[in-house]
Amino acid sequence: MDDTDREALDAIRASRHLMILTGAGVSRESGVPTFRGKDGLWNRYDPMELANIEALRRDPLTVWKWYNWRRSLIHKAEPNPGHYAIADLEAKKAPGFLLVTQNVDGLHRRAGSRALVEVHGDIFREICTGCGTSREAYDVYPEDLLPPRCDACNGLMKPGVVMFGEPLPREAMERTVAFMEIADLLLVVGTSAVVYPIASIPFEIKGRGGRIIEVNPDETPVSPIADVVIRGPAGGVLPALVGDLARDG
Repeated sequence: MDDTDREALDAIRASRHLMILTGAGVSRESGVPTFRGKDGLWNRYDPMELANIEALRRDPLTVWKWYNWRRSLIHKAEPNPGHYAIADLEAKKAPGFLLVTQNVDGLHRRAGSRALVEVHGDIFREICTGCGTSREAYDVYPEDLLPPRCDACNGLMKPGVVMFGEPLPREAMERTVAFMEIADLLLVVGTSAVVYPIASIPFEIKGRGGRIIEVNPDETPVSPIADVVIRGPAGGVLPALVGDLARDG
């Protein structure tokens, strides 16, 4: 164990209220394409045209074809060691623990995370734009059933994710902010840290005197304020840290 890992381990062990913030880099290790990066979905499509509430109203079929395709990719993915390490960390640190993810793929839940806020929603839910009814929707639709309609009112269903032009869910934000105010350590994992307001979380916690650990192969806007920076993928770094934490008691 090098000095950087030791410093991270000591900070995790000492923390009383640990928040973890994860982004697309964690899911990329499970084979889920990211919006940013060399293999990102944004290099192939214009997200402002597809992940946009106005686009859904204007051209629901095209938007739903894209989300249906994304759902099909996520169906093939499995949680990776990084997801499981975070769930293990929750078991060790709860109740002083909260995981806030920007990912919509449900992989953290499948890995066992329970103290979880999916702040950008869940791609396997749908919400009626007419009556507000929501439902689970795990299946990939045949194209002749797109766009899906509400069973209650026949209104247009939207993917259960936060689209451009929509606010973040109030309950998710309230829970995030409440924990952010008491967090003494933030672990920032696999996020480019450019999508606001979530990208402000590290700066808010740092401003309140909390410590920041960043785990990311690349430099991000969080890197200059991080107390500890570990350059590497979550699936390699986190299991080693959690394993060392267990061995050290």
